Amino acid sequence: MTSISSTSVGSVMEQHRLPPSMIERVTLIMDCFDRPHTRRALEHVAQKTGLPRSTAYRILEQLVRLRWLDRTETGYKLGLRSLGLGGREIGRGALRAAAAPKLLELALRTDLVVHLAVLDGTEVYYLDKVGGRAAFDVPTSVAGRAPAHCTAVGKAMLACMTPEQVDVEYRGGLERRTARSIESIFVLHRQLSQIRCGTGLATERGECFAGFGCVGMVVHGPDGPVGAVSLTAAAYGSFERVVPLLVKAVRAVSDDLCKYQGPNEPDQLVPSPVAS
Repeated sequence: MTSISSTSVGSVMEQHRLPPSMIERVTLIMDCFDRPHTRRALEHVAQKTGLPRSTAYRILEQLVRLRWLDRTETGYKLGLRSLGLGGREIGRGALRAAAAPKLLELALRTDLVVHLAVLDGTEVYYLDKVGGRAAFDVPTSVAGRAPAHCTAVGKAMLACMTPEQVDVEYRGGLERRTARSIESIFVLHRQLSQIRCGTGLATERGECFAGFGCVGMVVHGPDGPVGAVSLTAAAYGSFERVVPLLVKAVRAVSDDLCKYQGPNEPDQLVPSPVAS
C-alpha cells in the first residue's frame, strides 16, 4: 500500500485553499448579482464568494470603475455595461416608462424639445426625445450620445457626483464640441458646485451644438439619481417661463419611480462600508 505523508496531504489541502484566478474571482462576484434589481453589500459578496473581504472590495471597486457594477447607498448593483442598452433595470426601463407621459405633456406645454438621458461615464445616453417638428432641428437622437460636460442633462447628473469622482472620470481631459464648450476641469467644477448649491438646475448655451441651449434637472429613483430631463431651445432664449414646468415634470417622474418596488432581499438594504 502506498503511504501518503502528512506533508503531501497538507500540500493538497493548501492547493484547495489557494484563491481562484482573477477571472474566476470576477465570475464568482458577478454571479452574486443574479437579478437586475439585486443589491449586494460587501459582507454578503465576501461571504457568498468565500473571498477575503479586502479582495472582494478591491474587485468590486474595479468593476465599478469599469462600469460593470454601480455603487449605491444600499450596496452594489449591476452597472450599465452589464445590463447593456436594453433598459432592463429600474434605472432604465422604469425610468422611461414613468417619464414618457410627462415628457409628452412637457413638450406640448412648452413647445420645446424634451430629452431624457442617463449618464454613462463621461457621456450621456439619450433614452427618449419628444418635440414634434421642432425635434428634427435638434441634432440628437434616441440611443445617441453626447459629452456629458457639454449638456444640461450631463451637468445635472455630474453634479450628483463628488468632485473626486468627477476628477477620476475626466482624468483624460474634456472633449471640445463647439467654441463654447468647457475645456477646463476647474471651470466644470465651478459650474457643478453652483448646481449643487443652487436649485439643481443645469444649463448650457451652445456648448454641445451651436445655436442651441438647454436647461436640465436630475430625476431621482429610490436609490438616488437615475437620469435627467432637459428642455432645448435657441441658444440665447430665456428659460424663465418653462423652468417651473420642467421642475414639476421631473418631480412627478421621480415620485412615480420612488413608488416602484423591485424584488428585494434582506441584504439589499445594508450599506456597504469601506474595507479596512
